[in-house]
Amino acid sequence: MTASSLEAVRAEITLALVALYLVACIAIGFWAMRRTHSARDFFVAGRRLGTWVTSIAVFSTTLSGFGFVGGPGMIYAMGVTSVWMIVTSVTGYVLTFVLLAKRLRLLSEARDALSLPDVVAARYGDARTGALVALAIVLGVLGYLATQILAMATVLQDVLASALGPGVLGLEACAAVSCAVLVLYCTTGGIIASVYTDLVQGALMIGAGVLVCLAANASMEGGFPAMAAALALDDPEAIGPWGTLGMFGSLSLFALFMLGTAGQPHVITKLMMTERPSDARRMLPLSLAGYTLSALLWLSVGLAMRALVVGGAHAPLATSNAAAPVFLQHYAHPVLAGLVFAGLLAAIMSTADAFLNIGAAALVHDLPRWWRGGAPPSPGRDELALARVASVALALLGTAFALYSHRVNQELIAFLGIFGSATFAAALVPVVAIGFNWRRATPRAANCAIAASLAINVGMELGDVRLPLGIEGGIVAMLVSLALFLGISLVEPPPVLAPDVEAALDA
Repeated sequence: MTASSLEAVRAEITLALVALYLVACIAIGFWAMRRTHSARDFFVAGRRLGTWVTSIAVFSTTLSGFGFVGGPGMIYAMGVTSVWMIVTSVTGYVLTFVLLAKRLRLLSEARDALSLPDVVAARYGDARTGALVALAIVLGVLGYLATQILAMATVLQDVLASALGPGVLGLEACAAVSCAVLVLYCTTGGIIASVYTDLVQGALMIGAGVLVCLAANASMEGGFPAMAAALALDDPEAIGPWGTLGMFGSLSLFALFMLGTAGQPHVITKLMMTERPSDARRMLPLSLAGYTLSALLWLSVGLAMRALVVGGAHAPLATSNAAAPVFLQHYAHPVLAGLVFAGLLAAIMSTADAFLNIGAAALVHDLPRWWRGGAPPSPGRDELALARVASVALALLGTAFALYSHRVNQELIAFLGIFGSATFAAALVPVVAIGFNWRRATPRAANCAIAASLAINVGMELGDVRLPLGIEGGIVAMLVSLALFLGISLVEPPPVLAPDVEAALDA
């Protein structure tokens, strides 16, 4: 077919590829269901994943709807501010692997752990610490899950509007469809479906990042230098080193995402799923390379759409969240646009599955275990069935939260993701990243740090508290959490560790 004939059926190509890819993802879910026979399979894939699968799952879980919809939207709205999130996340990967990969895997195997709270409770010898981690996971999951569902509904609405005409389905209906597909996908295959979908869409994201970056460069005469010049004329701050958020706001994002990666449970839980602890040495460079190439889409699309609008080549967008969908529909090759849309929906779905998975584990495994005083579940308790029910409940709650948040602020996809990330980071970085490398850390210090961080993060969000100079509230919560964790641990007597915990920390 000629370029003009392909252009004439652009919307139909996109819709067909999206539908085909979603059917393939659901098929993966049913295939994974045949390999999911227990709660261990549902939550940690039986600890039998290979290096390539886990490496790609780690980086693709990080991007998804947050990076492919919210990221370009932030650059469109705020200039290069969110570039700091990309740059520092690379450093965060290195810190995460160095600090956690081997010790987390060894301790999870020694205690036959099914979740991150299981491992944390084993490290500190206190079921309450595991329960607080589970509570932090549930609260953070709501923000991050809402991000994924809202991103999926936004993309689906744009695809349907282009193919069938505007107004075919409203955002609420698209969110309902997204939730239904997600529930079917997640409840069938659990985390196995997520990681194997990650394998396919991660490879697609790498290729798409490079090709979309080239398309963005070609969308304006003179390429990226011309875009930078146009943006500098319109608003010099947007193309400056800090963007429109300013230096302090950007530096707070720098610190939050550099340190916070080691506290993201949907990422670090995957380090518990590998066949061998030594796999981490090969996983790190693969994950870094994949993330860097995929993030080209985040940066290039946001800059291109802002420059095209500023230069008068494209009408202003209704919301910043539309930056990526609009660019793909108007400035990318039809087949590339269709593949990226399909891969994006698959990425969102697999990441949402990861959040549903860790959230369900917190609700049906970790919190009940704390309630039982650390005792194992009764023989008649079917945790696999309960996990599937909890996944459905969380998906419905996440969808409701997404729609409510959208009504409050239509520019919210990236900021919901930042709230979820900040909740995880402030609560878990001290307890996990430091505590798994410092024997002096005590259970009381861990409990106080988690409780204080949750109170600050949730309180600021509910109270709509905004700090001066654009400083992100999550970094304040993290600093308070770190201070409490270190201070209390230094004041209290050193804890007595179990022999298997000592062996894992010495590895």
